[in-house]
Amino acid sequence: MGDSATYTRLRIERNGAAARVTLARPDVRNAFDDVLIGELTDLCAAFRSEAERGLDAAPRAVVITGQGSAFCAGADMNWMRRSARQSPEENEADARRFAAMLRSLDELPLPTVARVNGACLGGGMGLIACCDIVIADGTADFGFTEVRLGIAPAVISTFVLPKIGAAAARRFFLTGEVFKAPVAREMGLVHEVTSAEGMDAAVERIVHALRGNGPNAVAAAKRLIREGLARGRDAQMEHTVRAIAALRASPEGQEGLSAFLEKRPPSWKR
Repeated sequence: MGDSATYTRLRIERNGAAARVTLARPDVRNAFDDVLIGELTDLCAAFRSEAERGLDAAPRAVVITGQGSAFCAGADMNWMRRSARQSPEENEADARRFAAMLRSLDELPLPTVARVNGACLGGGMGLIACCDIVIADGTADFGFTEVRLGIAPAVISTFVLPKIGAAAARRFFLTGEVFKAPVAREMGLVHEVTSAEGMDAAVERIVHALRGNGPNAVAAAKRLIREGLARGRDAQMEHTVRAIAALRASPEGQEGLSAFLEKRPPSWKR
């Protein structure tokens, strides 16, 4: 696996049994762009390659967190602005790369722990849905805020729906409400809520528990869960890729992005 020098958007640290991955774009609240998506994809491939050489020597846990005051605030607006000018085919290719990154994280044979140190919105919700265990700062904001921009949480829904179910999705996908960590815990997206000061101790406790388990057994358990829930995944992912591409290019998607960038209410807001 490459070290942090290999990446421009990530910082990688190995600390005993765990590898810590920090999203390192604090100036944009660790928002996704094509480079960050590519680096996360490459990193997951590197972790998978390391695991295939022998789970005993691979990290016993991968901890993902954000630099600064946010975990991941969704999509970078500059990246979104470019997508508004792209063809449907280019938008589909963009969305497919994002879907592939989420899938590679979701299917990683190593246990993953999200350390949600601040705001987690939009695509960030997909990121934590692909992690096995989620520890959150009690003051962190969460939200499926895509509808505020005239789009929908399409690609991430493949991974979010098995976690939160239809009831929570029917409310929070549609309203775009921002909510706190206790609500995220109630819907199954977060496992443990703690203070900012207690986060590292909570994460260490989880890593300690994982260290006591057979790494091949842990990988098999992950695979059992995924295979039991993911029937029809390919068809669903293809549908969501096409859905987000069409929404981005739609008049409502264009209006939502323009209104956000121009700091005005969108035309549908009453």
